[in-house]
Amino acid sequence: MHVVRKIKEMQRISDRLRKDGKRIGFVPTMGYLHEGHISLVRTAKELCDSAVVSIFVNPAQFGPGEDFKRYPRDEGGDKAKLDKAGVELLFIPEAKEMYPSGYQTYVEVAEVSKGLCGDFRPGHFRGVATVVLKLLNIVKPHVAVFGEKDYQQLLVIKRMVEDLNFDIEIIPGTLIREKDGIAMSSRNAYLSPEDREKATVLYRSLMKAKELFDSGEKRAYNIIEAVKKTIESAEGISLQYVEIRDAETLERVETVSRHTVIALAAMVGSVRLIDNVVIGG
Repeated sequence: MHVVRKIKEMQRISDRLRKDGKRIGFVPTMGYLHEGHISLVRTAKELCDSAVVSIFVNPAQFGPGEDFKRYPRDEGGDKAKLDKAGVELLFIPEAKEMYPSGYQTYVEVAEVSKGLCGDFRPGHFRGVATVVLKLLNIVKPHVAVFGEKDYQQLLVIKRMVEDLNFDIEIIPGTLIREKDGIAMSSRNAYLSPEDREKATVLYRSLMKAKELFDSGEKRAYNIIEAVKKTIESAEGISLQYVEIRDAETLERVETVSRHTVIALAAMVGSVRLIDNVVIGG
C-alpha cells in the first residue's frame, strides 16, 4: 500500500491510472476505521481496478464546542487494516495542505442539508460538501462509496455530484452494526460500558418502528411516537430528533407509501449518535 500525503502527487497518480485505463474506486474517511469502513472498501474493490482511501479529519465540518481535537485517531492501526483489506493507495493530507492560507471557497447544498442533523450542527454539511468536492477533484475516481449510516450526508453528496455534473458514480454502502445492534461508528469509542448498554435502545426503537410498519401501520406520526416512547423508556438518553423522510429527497412524509428513511439522533451521555432504518418501497 502506497501512502500519499501531497495533493499534487495524488493527482499525478490518479492521472496515470486513468491513462492506463484503470477504474478508480474511492472511500473517503476520517480514520479510526472499523468494519463499516472496511465494507465500503470491499465494495470499491469489487467495482474497480484500484481502491483509494483517504483519511482526513476535516476541521471545516466541526462546529464550536464539537469534538474535533479529541476525535479518535489511529493512523498506524488504520494503515494495518487497509493494507490487510488490499487497498493500493492511502491519501492522508494535512489540514494546511487542504486549506492553505487564504482559503475562502466553500460549497453548500441548500435544501437537503436542512433539518435533521443540519438543525443541530450548523455549517456541518457545508464543510462536508466542500471537503468531499475537493477530495473528488484530487483523487479523480470513477466511483465513490459512502455509508448509509450517515444518511443525510449521503444524499448531500449525491445531490452535489448531480447538480455540479461530476462524472462520478456515488454508491451507498450498507449500514453495518455491532452484535448488540449499535450502528458502527468511530464515536462509539467514546461510550462508557454503561452508556454503550444504554445506546442499544436506539436500534431497538428503530426495530419497533419497522415492526409497526410491517404490521400495517403507515402513518408517520404513529411510527415516530412509538420510537420516542421506546427511547424515553431508557434513562440517560436525550433524543434530539426522530423523523420520517423520503429516502431519495429527504422531504417530510405523513404517510409511508414509498421508499422512506426513519432517522434519529440522540445524546447518550456526552456522545452524539445517529442511526436510521429504511422502510417501504
